Order: sequence, then structure tokens, then C-alpha cells
Amino acid sequence: MEFIYDFSKILLATVRDVLPIIILITGFQLFVLRQPIPHLRRLIVGGIYVVLGLALFLAGLDKALFPLGKIMASQLSDPAFLYGPGEIVLQADWKVYGWVYLFAAMIGFATTIAEPSLIAVAFKASEVSAGTINQWGLRVTVAVGVAFGISLGTYRIVTGTPLYLYILVGYMIVIVQTLFAPKSIIALAYDSGGVTTSTVTVPLVAALGLGLAATVPGRNPALDGFGLIAFASLFPIITVMGYAQFMHWLNKRNTKIMEKNNAL
Repeated sequence: MEFIYDFSKILLATVRDVLPIIILITGFQLFVLRQPIPHLRRLIVGGIYVVLGLALFLAGLDKALFPLGKIMASQLSDPAFLYGPGEIVLQADWKVYGWVYLFAAMIGFATTIAEPSLIAVAFKASEVSAGTINQWGLRVTVAVGVAFGISLGTYRIVTGTPLYLYILVGYMIVIVQTLFAPKSIIALAYDSGGVTTSTVTVPLVAALGLGLAATVPGRNPALDGFGLIAFASLFPIITVMGYAQFMHWLNKRNTKIMEKNNAL
């Protein structure tokens, strides 16, 4: 009964949040475009599915994903697990948090591969490029960037170093890459960074950061627990443009080798 009561509250809140979108789209269709709504029955059924799906997802976040991420971070960063039972730790030693960095990288990779927003972007990119951009190639490249970024972000939490230094250096790299990357991939690379911060990645990553900051000695969850999402947005841009630059260089190299062989 408690779950039904909680789910009904989430469902009503979801309907309230989705209602402005429905009013906006319906209003433009009827009063601005002055066209009937196509496939009205299918749209109503699809809208019901969307609302129920969002409500179930939010309920799952509250009951499972948030607690799971926090528990895993707390257990992996427990001083008794890292330093041994009975040890009194006043300052964290970043070198003993290897399992935390590995877990952060793996959770970043896995959640990004399952990210619906990235799947949609990869599908459209492959469709528009007539298969030149491989769906799985793009998804894996983005996932590697998120994995590295979140792992580096957990290192930042453990060491307590300023967030702005990492972001500043990262975007300087992005700016330099933008000058040399193939123009056809730049916009897609920037979009690839944005779509990683969506329904699957954000809940687990946010819970990981807060749980880690609450457990590491000398860290404040309010000050150090946030910021992992920024890493998850930044580093996929770097990896996608880096992959495109490498492939562009490799293709030019192979072309030169073929021309040289043909000349001989």
C-alpha cells in the first residue's frame, strides 16, 4: 500500500510536469498551424505510455538507483575496506582508492551504452550519414569518454582539488581540437557530450558522487559531491573529436600509401 501511495504521488507529479508540453503542442497545432491533430488516437495512447513510463522510471530512481549508487560508493570508499579495520584516517590517500576509480569508469561506460538519448543520436547520425558513422562506434567512443571523465571526477573528489581547473583544461583541449577536427564531426561531438547527461547516467553518477563525498575523510557532500555530471558532459566531446581526427589521419595515410604503391 505504501508503494501504491508513493507511486500515485509520482504519477500525479509527472502528469503535472508533462501537461504544459501537451498544451503547447496542441495549441500550436490547432490555433497557429490551424491543422487537425494527425493520428489522434495513437498520440493519446503514446502519451499515456510516456507518462506511465516516466512515473515508473522516477519511482525506480527513488527506490533502487539512488540508494544503490550511494551504497556502492559508501562501501567502496569505507576506510575499513581501504585501510583496514581499526585504522583512523584523517586525510584521504588517493592511491588506495583504485577500486573506486575502476567502479566509476565501469558504471560510466555501462550507463552510457544504455542511455536512450545517445542511442537516438547515434541512430540519426548513422541514418543521415548513410552509414558512414557507425552506431556502435559512436556509442562506444562516447562511453569511453564518460568512463574516463567520471573516473577522473572521483579522483577530484578524493583529492579535493578545485573543479574549475579540470573543466578549464578540458575545454581548452576541446577548443584546440575544434580547430583541427573534421567539420562534419564537430557538431555531433558537442551533441554527444550533452546526451550523456540524461535519464540513465545522471541518477547513478549523482548518487555515486554524493555517496563518495560523504564517506571520504575531509570532504563535504554539498561542496565536493557534485560536479561528476560536468565530467560526463565534457570528455565525450574530446573522445569523439579525437576518434574522428585519428580516423581522418589514418584515411589520409592509407590513401598516400595506395597512391605510392600505384606509382611504383
